[in-house]
Amino acid sequence: MHALKQEWEMRCKELPREGKLISIYFGGGTPALLGPDRIETILSWINPSDDVEITLEANPELPSFDFPGINRVSLGVQSFDDNLLKALTRTHHAKKAEDAVHAIKASGIENISIDLMYDIPGQTLSSWKKTLERAVSLPITHLSLYNLTIEPHTSFYKNREAIQSRTPRDEISLQMLQMAMGKLEDAGLKRYEISAFAKPGCISRHNTGYWKGRPFLGFGPSAFSYWNGARIRNCANLNRYAKHLQENRLPIDFSETLPETEALKERLAIRLRMLEGVEAWPREFKDLYSKLCAEGFLDPIQLNLSERGLLFHDSVAEMIMNG
Repeated sequence: MHALKQEWEMRCKELPREGKLISIYFGGGTPALLGPDRIETILSWINPSDDVEITLEANPELPSFDFPGINRVSLGVQSFDDNLLKALTRTHHAKKAEDAVHAIKASGIENISIDLMYDIPGQTLSSWKKTLERAVSLPITHLSLYNLTIEPHTSFYKNREAIQSRTPRDEISLQMLQMAMGKLEDAGLKRYEISAFAKPGCISRHNTGYWKGRPFLGFGPSAFSYWNGARIRNCANLNRYAKHLQENRLPIDFSETLPETEALKERLAIRLRMLEGVEAWPREFKDLYSKLCAEGFLDPIQLNLSERGLLFHDSVAEMIMNG
């Protein structure tokens, strides 16, 4: 907390006097373990206005969700199937996740988001259907949907061959996605980004900032920033982070500013994650526009990804970055 305050005091001077703060996000692991008092202290440094979206990431095991100043919670549910939660090495169970959503609502927070995963080893269409039905029965306003990806340097990666042999086949995975889109839309959760669904007025302002390229400052170990056209990362090690600040140095271990053409490509690839697409296609990429349309990835009129394009966004992004 002491180091974090030092970083805030060093960097808050960069905030423009006339700029409007849109969102604050406590995320990246288990920030709720700081407890309500420390979260409230951090918010007192920032002093946000009442209309700022302030999100706290939390796990269902949290004993209390009464955090002054927080008006949105993002809950890491992942599944409502106890066997699958165990396979994901999660420590909560399905009933605990349901209870957590109701506890958040009872604490006075109306804007509640949950995460769900599909493509989990051993997952079936039947179990996925039950998870979706339990999800939409809850008082949630937002849902983020992810398929399981196996990252290097994890226990899943070490056992990837055995795990991949038990993950749903591609055609089942597609059926899971289609089932989710149907059930979530029927429940009033409209898809507005590849992995995000929201009720009217509850689109994540914070995540939308990432997709639209809005500048942001990140504080704390491992935090990323996108500021003045540069992508910046803080050092991950807590002791090294604190030592930098004790020496009155910003704890940055990586910074890059892309050439303008590459930066434009990156912004385009990320913006196309949103179903609304782009307002205008960059003139510099006329050939890329023609190629994406010819491949059936892009709607030439709406300038957004087609259904096929949404399924293969990684391929689209690769085409854009290499184009």
